[in-house]
Amino acid sequence: MIGLADLPIRDELRGLSPYGAPQLDVPVRLNTNENSHPLPEAVAEAIGKALAAELRDLNRYPDRDAVALRADLAGYLGHGLTVDGVWAANGSNEVQQQLLQAFAGPGRSALGFTPAYSMHPLLALGTGTRWEPARRGADFALTADEAVAQVREHRPDVVFLCSPNNPTGTALDPAVIAAVLDVAPGMVVVDEAYAEFARPGTVSALAVLPGHPRLVVTRTMSKAFGFAGGRLGYLAADPAVVAAVQLVRLPYHLSALTQAAARAALAHRDALLGTVAEVAEQRDRIVTELRRRGLRVADSDANFVLYEVGGDQAVAWRALLAHGVLVRDVGLPGWLRVTAGTRAETDAFLAALDSTRREASIAPQPRPTKGTS
Repeated sequence: MIGLADLPIRDELRGLSPYGAPQLDVPVRLNTNENSHPLPEAVAEAIGKALAAELRDLNRYPDRDAVALRADLAGYLGHGLTVDGVWAANGSNEVQQQLLQAFAGPGRSALGFTPAYSMHPLLALGTGTRWEPARRGADFALTADEAVAQVREHRPDVVFLCSPNNPTGTALDPAVIAAVLDVAPGMVVVDEAYAEFARPGTVSALAVLPGHPRLVVTRTMSKAFGFAGGRLGYLAADPAVVAAVQLVRLPYHLSALTQAAARAALAHRDALLGTVAEVAEQRDRIVTELRRRGLRVADSDANFVLYEVGGDQAVAWRALLAHGVLVRDVGLPGWLRVTAGTRAETDAFLAALDSTRREASIAPQPRPTKGTS
């Protein structure tokens, strides 16, 4: 049996590991920003009926352009969008991959402001796009001046902006998006995977779309809709952008079952989005409780919270896991990210955190070696 190293794999892929968070069987899973609330029974039944209606025609290919689904998504987004300005794919990751295939690729570059969504540089790698890591401020904020200076320096073909940003949870001032659009030589992609959880007053990049044909806003049904298993992401942009993406999309990339399930979920969006306020309440509760415990916490407009552990984040991650709580080590030294779930899950996380901090405070300290003070 040969190993990966024995295959003629591309040099830039050697030594890499696939993207993904640990999938462990623990009582409380708060590491992948899923919506912890299950689908309401009425919605599950509606989706089941929609799927059943497609079964007899599974011998036929689905609508390769998903026109009806895109029309439903446009109706949900509002902002004067029509079917021609919306595109859907297998999660927002595929949407963003298609954008890189159409507007980046070999000989071109993409830029993102780190720490940010770790899949973006991997999508760039997979499409042969040179990745340019730009910087955020010490508090994870991004000002218009900082963003403009770095875009001017690197002149990328694609700029990724995240609002709210993953893993920090911070939302962008629309002035940052406008400033980047003024200087970016290529496309500007605003990843709004967590937009529905934003605090009141947070402005979506959808409001900036008119008059900006190089702006793309990507979203997902995985988070607020609780549709992670359905795999449906989408974008809003000028119709010319949608036409460009269709040049690189795989034929029939969205199954008939996916399209039917997503349309049924959108038809019951009021019921599904009813959990957003509950999740936001738990997010704000986590922020308050962690700060009350003296921990540094990033402001969040998402369904998760990034907090400083006061030490080695890998040690803190393992300590929580030992108490049955799985959070995310995003590779940011000294910080961990926890998803806001149900009230019971927040209770469990806070209890586990308090236990691990007590255990750390009473752990025996190493005895000094001879000759040291």
